[in-house]
Amino acid sequence: MIHAILIDDEVHALDALQILLAEYCPQVNIVAMCRSGSEAIGKIQELNPQLLFVDIEMPHMTGFELLSRVKGHEFEVIFTTAYNQYPINAIRIEAMDYLLKPIDEEELIRAVKRAEERIRERISSKQIDVLLTNIKGVTNEFQKLAIPTLEGLNFVNISEICYCSGDGNYTHIVTSTGEKYLISKTLKETEEMLSHPAFFRTHQSYLVNLNYIKQYFRGSGGQLVLQDGTTIQVARSRKEALMKVIYMK
Repeated sequence: MIHAILIDDEVHALDALQILLAEYCPQVNIVAMCRSGSEAIGKIQELNPQLLFVDIEMPHMTGFELLSRVKGHEFEVIFTTAYNQYPINAIRIEAMDYLLKPIDEEELIRAVKRAEERIRERISSKQIDVLLTNIKGVTNEFQKLAIPTLEGLNFVNISEICYCSGDGNYTHIVTSTGEKYLISKTLKETEEMLSHPAFFRTHQSYLVNLNYIKQYFRGSGGQLVLQDGTTIQVARSRKEALMKVIYMK
């Protein structure tokens, strides 16, 4: 769950946002609703939220002024406002997102998802030095990867990782038991962490555990079919190295 505080001087705006979040973003746990910047400062210090929904135009203290007074706290921010002249200012102070009232549910869903990703990244970097942590056992069978989540860490047996696919600065990890994880590491960084002889980089987008290969189909580079039916491309430049590894096994 994402612990959030809603900040708006208008009661109907707070109520409307609360209803939208409950219906479309159930992962958001509203821990407080504040009607002024001064009230919000106290709640932020008390509750240490992960996400703030902040109205920009409030009497006595604007949303920007509020944020300047709570420096040192780590949270993501989604600005809400009835005016459309503020996006540049929001970007300048590194706000995560900006929603124009009346808030559209699809825009809200997208903003919350982006906040969730950034919260996960921040927790990851704070809890451990690197996103993926090798926990060495007596043998490779007991090696695990610690994968950060919003709630803590998931420990995954390296031997159960079926394949990894790169998506820009992110990597999707799929296990033989069907579990899927998204981590904020490039595939190259993931490959470096998985210093395990079973893993082979078949393509710029794929890292495969060779223990889960079911079939190989010839072609320019060829294709691997894994035990779960997933088809993995083999780059032409990697074909020869793959054949050597397979025949050695």
